[in-house]
Amino acid sequence: MPDSPLSREQYVHKVLEVYQHTPGTTGQIRPPDRRLALQLQQRGIPLRTIENALVLAAARRIFRPAEAPPLTTVRSLAYFVPVIEELLTTQVKEDYFQYLRRKLEPFYFQTPR
Repeated sequence: MPDSPLSREQYVHKVLEVYQHTPGTTGQIRPPDRRLALQLQQRGIPLRTIENALVLAAARRIFRPAEAPPLTTVRSLAYFVPVIEELLTTQVKEDYFQYLRRKLEPFYFQTPR
């Protein structure tokens, strides 16, 4: 049986939860983040696309050249919108995101709070 669709509240909660636990973020949720999560839901953007975008963006930030200047902590869900838009127009195999998730595992507990 396929998964039942999420309610608006469940979708927003899940987006914010994923954002909050993404490496490199503050872990804090602000009202603009809630509004953006609702807008993403209203646009019908699949939750998996958002999850994948956050994984991809986190990997891009973490796996940079060692000599690159340090990046500041991400303080807004809006930071990820360009990557979400990118994934809406690009086909990437799910295997790649699973690979990135495995590579990022050590960083999930090092997220500043």
